[in-house]
Amino acid sequence: MTEKELEILRIIEEDARIDFNTLAKMTNISEEEIEAILKKLEKKKVILNYSAVIDWSKVPQAEQVTAMIDVKVTPKRGVGFDEVAERIYRFSEVQALYLMSGAYDLQVVIEGKTMQEIARFVSEKLSSIDSVISTTTHFQLKKYKHDGIIFEEGEEDRRIVVTP
Repeated sequence: MTEKELEILRIIEEDARIDFNTLAKMTNISEEEIEAILKKLEKKKVILNYSAVIDWSKVPQAEQVTAMIDVKVTPKRGVGFDEVAERIYRFSEVQALYLMSGAYDLQVVIEGKTMQEIARFVSEKLSSIDSVISTTTHFQLKKYKHDGIIFEEGEEDRRIVVTP
């Protein structure tokens, strides 16, 4: 990966809505090159999606419950955790899935309308998978910061930039 590609990735990670003209000026390359680089990175699946961070707590009709579920599993010979992880991430409720170090093997992030809906997911779908040994569910009570964005009333600059 070239330095220009890395620079473009860092910029669009901060602001995916930045236009090609501004991006070209920031990187000192042409708009055509920017477009070609982005298409190449999308094709190679380096760029998977462009998204917005939304404070759903300010949208009353869209209220939901988020849970982080720690899952201990028995890995299968030859495929390790990949097979059970694939079964889990295919559920529509699953927003994120991570292989973790520590006491638990996987962390599953799910969203539902109620705590009971999440409880049903854990008991009927997740716990019924053969490789799953145990689960521990943690409910998100309040979101303070997500993807570098601070969720706080009156905060003018919500992006916290940490330079390496």
